[in-house]
Amino acid sequence: MVGTSEDKSEIAFFDVETTVPTRSGQGFAILEFGAILVCPRKLVELQSFSTLVRPADLSHISTLSVRCNGITKDAVISAPGFVDIADDVYNLLHGRIWAGHNILRFDCARIREAFAEINRPAPEPKGTIDSLALLTQKFGRRAGDMKMATLATYFGLGQQTHRSLDDVRMNLEVLKYCATVLFLESSLPDIFTENSWVSPNATTRSRSNGKISVEQASQNVNTPSSSVRAEIHSTSPTSDEIGEIHPILSLVMPNRGEVTGDLIESIPARSDPFNMVALSDEMVKDPLPEDNMEEENNLSSQESSTASASGVSYGCTDFLEADNISIPSISVTFVPFYRGSQKIQVLHKNYPLQVSCRRLKVRFGISTKFVDQTGRPRLSFVVNAPSSLCQVLDASDNLAQKLSMDSGSCSEWRNVVTRKPGFYNYPTVRLHLPTVADGDDVRCITEIYQKDSLATQRLVFSRFDIVELESLFTPGNLVDAYFSLDAYDYQQNAGIRAVAKKLIFLTN
Repeated sequence: MVGTSEDKSEIAFFDVETTVPTRSGQGFAILEFGAILVCPRKLVELQSFSTLVRPADLSHISTLSVRCNGITKDAVISAPGFVDIADDVYNLLHGRIWAGHNILRFDCARIREAFAEINRPAPEPKGTIDSLALLTQKFGRRAGDMKMATLATYFGLGQQTHRSLDDVRMNLEVLKYCATVLFLESSLPDIFTENSWVSPNATTRSRSNGKISVEQASQNVNTPSSSVRAEIHSTSPTSDEIGEIHPILSLVMPNRGEVTGDLIESIPARSDPFNMVALSDEMVKDPLPEDNMEEENNLSSQESSTASASGVSYGCTDFLEADNISIPSISVTFVPFYRGSQKIQVLHKNYPLQVSCRRLKVRFGISTKFVDQTGRPRLSFVVNAPSSLCQVLDASDNLAQKLSMDSGSCSEWRNVVTRKPGFYNYPTVRLHLPTVADGDDVRCITEIYQKDSLATQRLVFSRFDIVELESLFTPGNLVDAYFSLDAYDYQQNAGIRAVAKKLIFLTN
């Protein structure tokens, strides 16, 4: 048996590789489980466990699944089933702090599903550290889309293999590197700011007011359990311990074994980059959105709304009528995005495709159920999609999905056109309305007009007021929509979203 230590003080970094569902209603099946137990004081690996897992139905291992992780049917044919490794997994995880990249959204759910399938209680964590959301919040988006592969490339750690044990070890190394950078920045903030090493995006958000604030967010930490608190907070890290955590720090502290009082005092008491338990508590306090359909890259949203935010008015000539778009002329390509990352762009005759469609009927009104990573509400509404628009969006979807898959992305693709069972002949499209912070307020930056038989009037909202917006987005209302097609690939969900730049509501 593995991982049977009584004190359970180690952090369990783990990762699962799974099949990729290829049809509606099909679930995930675990193909590989890997974990390492890590000392929370020195962040060194103490124990490891890894095994391939044979799924109950081998037909779930599709070509797409093999493309994502390289695990074939032949590789797992003689591997144990999950029921055979359940005891080991339970002993490794139960009662420990769980850590991993995107585990709150993916790996934790897969573990619970696997135990439910064999009618056994699932292990429960003492705390959870999701490095995807944590580093997005603490480290900022200086490393691009914050995927493990991107972070590894940013720090020069090599290529991600998408195999469980390799990925958890890479995850630990990424955290060490990020902790080092944050440690140095908190120790010598003036020097790093002066030399522009500190990214302007390396900020976090206070839950109290939704505004971005490094100082306030650093205080947003729950009290950890007493047993773990004693393990990690018993002493301040010595230079020996810091040197073991990351070699760069030994350059800052050449006399290992001796930490000067001035250096200790220069480190803010409120911020301990090596306190993984405190960080895990903060993660529980700031969960990710619950609806996968609403997850998207916030940087892309901000980028797509730059022109509107700066007061630039979109003219109707900037957009192509759906009826006039040549489907064979649609293409996709990768374009530079953020600090070395790339995003997919949809083109029409080699120009960015922006679409207009007249007299769309509102199907579902304005939604504010979800918020983005900065706390701003995500606004969206749903319209019925005519066949000409569906042809354009479907063609764009197919090309972008193929390019995404060919590039090695394992994210689940979300079609921009929704066709629900029983309503297949009534397709819909969700139009997103970007928002920006305006002082203490939030406002929608989509240009919104109201048109009657006499005139077209632009509506200006002094602040975000959902009541005013709801009156316009009443189901059954007709709207002329002008929107861009923005690709996203975020937290294992990818697709194209229609971002409304200009809306003209028609009145009788």
